[in-house]
Amino acid sequence: MYKKYFKRLSDVVISLLALPFWLLILIVFGPIIYFQDKGSIFYNAPRLGKNGKVFKMYKFRSMKLNAPDIRNSDGSTFNSEDDPRLTSIGKFIRKTSIDETPQLLNILKGDMSIVGPRPDLPEHYELYETNENRKLEVKPGVTGFNQAYFRNTIPWKERIQNDIYYVDHLSFLLDTKIVFITILSVVRRKNVFAVKSDDIVNK
Repeated sequence: MYKKYFKRLSDVVISLLALPFWLLILIVFGPIIYFQDKGSIFYNAPRLGKNGKVFKMYKFRSMKLNAPDIRNSDGSTFNSEDDPRLTSIGKFIRKTSIDETPQLLNILKGDMSIVGPRPDLPEHYELYETNENRKLEVKPGVTGFNQAYFRNTIPWKERIQNDIYYVDHLSFLLDTKIVFITILSVVRRKNVFAVKSDDIVNK
């Protein structure tokens, strides 16, 4: 019952209540992001949604204009505190997860949920093995099991297995627990960036 009806209802209600606060965030940080290098405020990235449908995920732009695409060897996006591609405000909004707040619009559109697996890049679909595409059985989330407990500190393939665990155990209690642990993680700024690795690839 929760998975089929109440999860979506709670997503919409909470998002509508949060919308005025997000507009304040937009008013404050939008101009700062723009005047940093006169670029777009938003970064709109194609991502894999439920059942493999590709959608446009919204984020505040944290990188400099025309920054090169750098990936880890497993195909996941490179993420580091000393990433030279980040603007000065970009470092702050990543540490505080403010860059993720525009996904409130994705929730209202029905592309995402508050809690769910973090969405992969479209090209990752071809890299799924065995049962890994099961993570696409539910809508991706702004936060999720990995974000609550590990954020960016574990390999992509391990994150996928955690996503499948979430799909198999989805419940109101688990979602509530994930939200509260995520809040604690963001407040403490724990595990924001991945452990630095030399095993990266320029795309």
